[in-house]
Amino acid sequence: MEITERQKQILSQIIEEYAETASPVGSVTMAKLFGVSPATVRAEMARLEALGLVAQPHTSAGRVPTDAGYRFYVNNLVENKDEVEPALERGTHALEVRVSSQSRADAAIRGAVDSLVELTGNLGLATIDGQLYLSGISRLFTQPEFVDTRRVQAVAKLLDNLEPWLREAAPGEPLNIFIGQENPIGKNSEVSLIISKFRSPFSDRSYIGVLGPTRQNYSRVMALVRRAGNMLEEVL
Repeated sequence: MEITERQKQILSQIIEEYAETASPVGSVTMAKLFGVSPATVRAEMARLEALGLVAQPHTSAGRVPTDAGYRFYVNNLVENKDEVEPALERGTHALEVRVSSQSRADAAIRGAVDSLVELTGNLGLATIDGQLYLSGISRLFTQPEFVDTRRVQAVAKLLDNLEPWLREAAPGEPLNIFIGQENPIGKNSEVSLIISKFRSPFSDRSYIGVLGPTRQNYSRVMALVRRAGNMLEEVL
């Protein structure tokens, strides 16, 4: 895929802006950020759309990322970020305090999940002794995507099948990211599943992670889930 450096920067900005506002991102906003004309940005957005990385929900609207756009971002752009957000540092510290204060393995895992819910606004999940622990369903459904009852039903169906799928698929990487249509279950639920594998007293294949709308701050959420998995493995 041929994509210029400026197009990568514009794609990153669209994804990050959309994560914050949940509104399509327009060319005027991008033009101010990049110091170029709106016409130049529109041309770059048209190229990104032709590549399938962004879409225009309706005429005259700005652009929103597609599943392919998020995948390109996760694979190529997230790891290139040099800055460490102060919010991420605070979140990591809060996670560490909560996990290290627990004396039992199951309580430590639940504490890590509850922290992820508070820090990301997503639904948190973990496997504990063969059972799936879920927390934050109400937090997840307060996000703007879920005013659509069809999407709520799709997510509920996905959650009904999540435990057997995790058991069967046993994702093998330390950090696994399934975006939108990539989800092997609930393909139409328009959510992303970010999970980390870790060793616990219960299993060598325990999992912790979050499930949320495809619109989210992947850089921060991936870092928090990765840290949660590493921390539980160290503590337990």
